Amino acid sequence: MNNDTLLQVVDLKKYFPIQQGILLMKQVSSVKAVDGLTFDVRRGETLGLVGESGCGKSTTGRTILQLYHATSGQVLFTGADSQTADLTTMKKESLRRMRRKMQMIFQDPYASLNPRMTVGDIIGEPLIIHGVARGKAVEERVQDLLKVVGLNSLFANRYPHEFSGGQRQRIGIARALALNPEFIVCDEPISALDVSIQAQVVNLLEDLQSRFNLTYLFIAHDLSMVRHISNRVAVMYLGVIVELASRDELYGNPLHPYTQALLSAVPVPDPVVEQKRRRIILQGDVPSPINPPSGCRFHTRCPIAQAICRETRPEWRNATASGGHWVACHYVAV
Repeated sequence: MNNDTLLQVVDLKKYFPIQQGILLMKQVSSVKAVDGLTFDVRRGETLGLVGESGCGKSTTGRTILQLYHATSGQVLFTGADSQTADLTTMKKESLRRMRRKMQMIFQDPYASLNPRMTVGDIIGEPLIIHGVARGKAVEERVQDLLKVVGLNSLFANRYPHEFSGGQRQRIGIARALALNPEFIVCDEPISALDVSIQAQVVNLLEDLQSRFNLTYLFIAHDLSMVRHISNRVAVMYLGVIVELASRDELYGNPLHPYTQALLSAVPVPDPVVEQKRRRIILQGDVPSPINPPSGCRFHTRCPIAQAICRETRPEWRNATASGGHWVACHYVAV
């Protein structure tokens, strides 16, 4: 791992067991939510992660942070101290100390804040748990964080139900910043918000990134917003990443048939260009992650699939001479 890489994910898998029986719970199958991901996240960048609902995006973020224990694979994290640790093998106390460097902004601002705690208690809890501050110092830090995210510092004594969705998400962002993390997983932080508020939250995240030198994994459905905020974009389908490239490269030259279909659905604010574009309509439904297709996961819906796609899983490879454009498809020429 080089000095520019903050996080490296190697063949990461997360399977959820399906059990049967009342007394003797026997595992009969498993949900292959994340099935062999390999990618890295560079310091100071925003890596966008996009894909259909149920493809494993949120599970990927939670498994990286070890909110879910990985079934197999490695998550190598190199902090500012240049020490590299595999999060998947760390014991409880070591992992607890490491959590100061990694935080998460959750999707639902209504469910992610404890309704019985004041805003001050919610934001200050990480400081107390990790022994960073006590008493008056916690109050001062909470007030500073509220100002940083654009809220009145006097709001510390209020409860979550007194705030709008956008304000609640700002509280969640303040909580994530409390321990001065290096890496934040943004798990669809704007999908539950009004469109008018989404841009404000994204602009706030960008400002905080430049101010505190943060690194983001930005999970989202909105391809236009991902293009705006991300440096690189990874496209996920049924538990695997099918394409990864820089923002301009991916949107300007999508190589994988699934990426091409996704981007064809993004409207262009030019009626002349929009009229000339070819819309790619995928046939069928997304297969079940309990019994995913053999070979290429996308072959059941792919317009160019051949026999090899059904039999052999495509290699994850660099597809351009300049490098940096990764794709998993048999029919992309290198």
